[in-house]
Amino acid sequence: MRSGRGSAPARAALAGNPSDGYGGRVLAVALGELRAEAEATPAAADDVDGDLARAALTRFRRRFPEHAREPVRIRWRTGVPREVGLGGSSAIVIAVLRALLDAHAASLAADELARIALAAETEELGIAAGLQDRLVQTHEGLLCMDFRASEVAVEALDPALLPPLYVAWHPEAASPSGAIHAELRTREEAVRPAMDELAALAAGARDALRARDHEAFAAGIDGSLGIRARIMPVHPRVSRMAQLARAAGASANSAGSGGAIVGTLGDGAWPALEQALVEEGCGVLLPRA
Repeated sequence: MRSGRGSAPARAALAGNPSDGYGGRVLAVALGELRAEAEATPAAADDVDGDLARAALTRFRRRFPEHAREPVRIRWRTGVPREVGLGGSSAIVIAVLRALLDAHAASLAADELARIALAAETEELGIAAGLQDRLVQTHEGLLCMDFRASEVAVEALDPALLPPLYVAWHPEAASPSGAIHAELRTREEAVRPAMDELAALAAGARDALRARDHEAFAAGIDGSLGIRARIMPVHPRVSRMAQLARAAGASANSAGSGGAIVGTLGDGAWPALEQALVEEGCGVLLPRA
């Protein structure tokens, strides 16, 4: 074993979320400007920083039992805002897994890495979560994901198709996404029609991107938040951010199950929107395509 490093980006769901857990579709993008980073180094005994890293190590050793007896020191840091729906926890898990892979000169396909990362949270820590975040974070791109079959269909799209995007988050709106998803699961049959609507919006947003129809794409983003608000609580801070975005001529959807939004920018919308969001106490980002 040698020293190894790994990283993983944040992600923002653009349309269709959270239908991925209900046989739906989601269009989402990785945010490379916000990343978690991890380092794995040889040690005399295991020295692992936090539950997420320990869960990642457990799943790594289960996948690679030949390395199970090699003690390791794991440290990580993250620039992904935590618990605001940008995939902060999964970014840490994937960064740790990538550091362990690097340390052992091993490799995994993006889809398998995503599944191992998901198992680290769901099976080791009992967190309610889905595959969507992890697929986007391991592929590190713009993905349209179809969960209607037993095997998820993953379509990588050219990020250059995207119109200008913004992302904003408010720390006071942070909440663990696992609790939100667990509660939603208790109403699965009641919310399924809405999940079908969300899936259709994701498919339409994907088609709009390919046709370079930015108006229709923005409508898919806005519509996703509207349907989400019908079936689950939307934090008042998120509603306020979306209100500010739309008043400035931007679209808005919840980027995940937390206190962040993502959307498209109309011509000249950003300076006024940035000022309004910053005055609200939000963090802001203009992702690069």
